[in-house]
Amino acid sequence: MRLVILENYDLASEWAAKYICNRIIQFKPGQDRYFTLGLPTGLPRNHPESYHSYMWNNFFKHIDIDPKNAHILDGNATDLQAECDAFEMKIKEAGGIDLFVGGIGPDGHIAFNEPGSSLVSRTRLKTLAMDTILANAKYFDGDLSKVPTMALTVGVGTVMDAREVMILITGAHKAFALYKAIEEGVNHMWTVSAFQQHPRTIFVCDEDATLELRVKTVKYFKGLMHVHNKLVDPLHSMKEGD
Repeated sequence: MRLVILENYDLASEWAAKYICNRIIQFKPGQDRYFTLGLPTGLPRNHPESYHSYMWNNFFKHIDIDPKNAHILDGNATDLQAECDAFEMKIKEAGGIDLFVGGIGPDGHIAFNEPGSSLVSRTRLKTLAMDTILANAKYFDGDLSKVPTMALTVGVGTVMDAREVMILITGAHKAFALYKAIEEGVNHMWTVSAFQQHPRTIFVCDEDATLELRVKTVKYFKGLMHVHNKLVDPLHSMKEGD
């Protein structure tokens, strides 16, 4: 497990973006060799605040991805269980997820795997916790009646199957969740804690998110930043084996 600590949100985001770019370049994708990037979840595609709309407006339309290679859960599907099962099958057919990137909620949920979710769960329909509904109200003009109460989400087990996982945690309001994620044991009430047991997890955070961590924990991981920063060096200056 790595914990990468940057000064603020912007620097944490920049580090994460550079890391993802480097991983894709190192993978050397080609016409029949795809780098599979996993992202958290799905809501109805026809809503302007759905994840479908968000991903297209903020990511996919800015890159040269073939639309048929972007697979997003359809919250409008007639048979939601079949939609979830098909999504799991698509992941298998793609050879698995190379890098899953996600954030967490203040209650430690990853994707929409709310507290109490099974740590071996797969893609499914989940009822959202009130804290999650309140957090999403800002995207619906503060009107709780407009916020979806359920969502399709990849499971904790789905994400654990990824070859590598990057979790972004920023802000003082996420500090206790980061503490639960890395300094205490695995606990299904803090689903992000499951990733202590993943062989390749990178937590990327800002200073504010470390406020609940022990001083020696922060000192230890800051002492490794000279190693972590090599991971985002321009690849032409990296030596083989770095």
